[in-house]
Amino acid sequence: MFNSESPSGLRSRGVACLALLLPSLASAAALDSRDPVPAGYASPPYYPAPYGGWDDDWSEAYTKATALVSRMTVAEKVNITAGTGLFMVNNNRFRVRRCVGNTGSAPRVGFPQLCLQDGPLGVRTTGNITAFPAGITTGATWSKELMYERGVALGEEFRGKGVNFYLGPSVGSLGRQPRGGRSWEGFGSDPVLQAVAGAETIKGVQEQGVIATLKHFIANEQELYRMYNPFQQAYSANIDDRTLHELYLWPFAAGVKAGTGAVMTAYNAVNGSACSQNAYLINGLLKEELGFQGLVMTDWLAQISGVGSALAGLDMSMPGDTVGNNVPLFGYSNWQYELTRSVLNGSVPVDRLNDMATRIAATWYKLGQDAPDYPPPNFSSNTKDREGPLYPGALISPKGVVNENINVQGDHKTVAKQVAQEAITLLKNADNFLPLTTSMPLFVFGTDAQADPKGINSCTDKSCNRGLLGMGWGSGSADYPYLDDPISSLRRKATNVTYYDSDNFPKKVPLPLAGDVGIVFINSDAGENSYTAENNHGDRDSDGLSAWHKGDELVKKAAETYDQVVVVVHTVGPIIMEPWIDMPSVKAVLVAHLPGQEAGDSLTEVLFGEVSPSGHLPYTIPVSEDDYPSSVALKSTPKLSQIQDMYTEGVYIDYRHFNKAGVKPRFAFGHGLSYASFSFSNATISRTGEDMSSIPAARPSKPTSPIADIDSSLPDAADAYYPKGFNKIWRYLYSWLDKGEADKAHAIGAAGTKKYPYPTGYSTTQKTDGAPGGGASGGNPALFEVAYTLSVTVTNEGTTKASGKAVAQAYVKFPEAADNGGFDTPLIQLRDFAKSASLAPGESATLKLQLDRKDVSVWDTESQNWIVPNPKGRYGVWIGQSSDDLSVVCYTDTLACEDGAQGP
Repeated sequence: MFNSESPSGLRSRGVACLALLLPSLASAAALDSRDPVPAGYASPPYYPAPYGGWDDDWSEAYTKATALVSRMTVAEKVNITAGTGLFMVNNNRFRVRRCVGNTGSAPRVGFPQLCLQDGPLGVRTTGNITAFPAGITTGATWSKELMYERGVALGEEFRGKGVNFYLGPSVGSLGRQPRGGRSWEGFGSDPVLQAVAGAETIKGVQEQGVIATLKHFIANEQELYRMYNPFQQAYSANIDDRTLHELYLWPFAAGVKAGTGAVMTAYNAVNGSACSQNAYLINGLLKEELGFQGLVMTDWLAQISGVGSALAGLDMSMPGDTVGNNVPLFGYSNWQYELTRSVLNGSVPVDRLNDMATRIAATWYKLGQDAPDYPPPNFSSNTKDREGPLYPGALISPKGVVNENINVQGDHKTVAKQVAQEAITLLKNADNFLPLTTSMPLFVFGTDAQADPKGINSCTDKSCNRGLLGMGWGSGSADYPYLDDPISSLRRKATNVTYYDSDNFPKKVPLPLAGDVGIVFINSDAGENSYTAENNHGDRDSDGLSAWHKGDELVKKAAETYDQVVVVVHTVGPIIMEPWIDMPSVKAVLVAHLPGQEAGDSLTEVLFGEVSPSGHLPYTIPVSEDDYPSSVALKSTPKLSQIQDMYTEGVYIDYRHFNKAGVKPRFAFGHGLSYASFSFSNATISRTGEDMSSIPAARPSKPTSPIADIDSSLPDAADAYYPKGFNKIWRYLYSWLDKGEADKAHAIGAAGTKKYPYPTGYSTTQKTDGAPGGGASGGNPALFEVAYTLSVTVTNEGTTKASGKAVAQAYVKFPEAADNGGFDTPLIQLRDFAKSASLAPGESATLKLQLDRKDVSVWDTESQNWIVPNPKGRYGVWIGQSSDDLSVVCYTDTLACEDGAQGP
């Protein structure tokens, strides 16, 4: 398999090796026409790119931005729309740039270079930070409060490091493919769980003034063959319209509604068109239907065209060069000087450039980054040394201070530990075996119990699975400042601990005595396709859903030796447990997910009963991998052609599929036990406002954008000339042109006789009617009107002394298809959830839940709108502790609720 990728963050220096291997491609043109897409799947043209600036919440930012952009030259506008190149930063009088992505600047008008930095769980490739639990761990808490608090802490750290853009959160992938490599960066295999966690993260981060970057738009469900390169097109995720809206677009809509400042496109194609230049996705869905006001950027090196991507709505190219149709570090860019040329020769309309630049500037203003106290970057993505090259990608570079070693951790370890702990999911606890006592003799097996003996950051971007698995690998990782590992914590707390630091069961162990307990640590890793770990190419294509390092054998041998065994699993997603889950001696199983730096005490406090586990699965664990629909298997190809990944399962992924197929999983979506025992009762439901109509209220009219007021006449060629005496650095990407090139391009544009071969359906006239289901910042505001409010009492009825936190999960069951306009809907769909405070035995609390209009709607492909097929029909709102443990139901037609009901 050919893999020419670089990482999606610092982005590996392996790209330099690629450049040496492929010198003949330095002037390659855009890839040939895309492969034919199977009938029924389409990515129709949508032009022109809608202007930003028509949301009242953004009006002040756009007023400032349009005034600023109106003063810029064409080269200055272009310069802020793209990066300055891979490993290329700039030391100018305005700021020093050291990040994984660095835009150009316009210092003449006071606009700086902007710093873009990975990753979703912490500031990547630098020290003095917190390595937070991963997204999948955060989702497993089912705590909106912790999702938000983690976002706040992340925002504080990114701001403290002087970062403008936090490259997260990730809500795409959705976890459709259980072997998929980067699902762990997101929050779970359900659009609502993803939506809530993503939105709370965005709020927390952006309240600190840092721009959140919602990614990867859209359907980045597989790592293998995800990326365009000069030899092969990326795979195409072929998705029908309804599935796209009800599953994959849902969390992006919530993120846009939460105010995300940026959206990053995915590497792959959707319905045959690359996401970075897919006019239907960017212009039609994101900017028009969802009313997104911020900026759209590429993933790193993903841009494969210049004019085409600009017309399709792309606003920023990162890091400025590309691997899709050229070789990075050779000074080639699809934008920068090429975009300047395309504007001067009339290929790219001036108003499109105005919109691009204004969206970027407006986002900067919106987050208050024009304030004089917003810090510049104080770290380097390229070296840990205090001093280093100012232009790491250049052959010759001056040196200077690039790392001030600013500590931004604060007390963030507290929220990091709480997230790690509240995510721990107790799957099995036979005969209430847990919690343990600290006096029990403990025999611990598996290298996953300890920190990597070669060093906690010894593998670049965590691209090996050695020692404890606290995060997956790739650009979504971060360096540990320290690692509290489980074995150290066990030794601190327990009086009799024996550790075997091997993944092979020892040939000789002392004859077990009554009361001895075996604790076995196993894991399953995954990550980005920029690295291969133990023959897994990002996705779990080699090990599948089995525990790595023959973990199943380790558990079985321990369970054959000891009468009491506890299994602890660190994993990126579901693993098959059938080889050992029913063994009588396997008393308890806990999934600790990916806990980050606080992996030790967060776990042992649960093991010893200092706190009760309160995590719930953010995905389903099946009995067999064959229980999934065949369409969600990883896709491969024997030849260099575009893979067509058919989403024929439609809306039926994860628990939705298992329910439809009547297949009982080993552990259901939402499953999680506690040392406490909870019951739900006294549920109520009330309708908010008047009876619903089938069709929502019409979207508000779309105001005129201030972008239209910016001068859109052809710029002077002189505005694009290199400044006199300018000293160019080879490989650095600039927006200027030599005088002769600028004059030639301007002459073509002024004559107007040569026309660019615009795509089918291209237009320059702004649409005024808008999509029926659309509206500013998230879609039609009528969709987010509260339709029903519910409450339910949760009581800790435990007979032990254990306190604990309960999670109420609310699932909607639509009327049957015959009474639902013929729409086929999943048996149940998660729509809201709430987590209680810690409840002592006998203590109760009332949890509040709500359903918006969108929650009881389906996407109608004919009307292109969200409709309620039968507003007076019987919707059941099922409430319980997991998707297969729902004991309370409320009905929307009678507004009556039942306790002790038989689940759907």
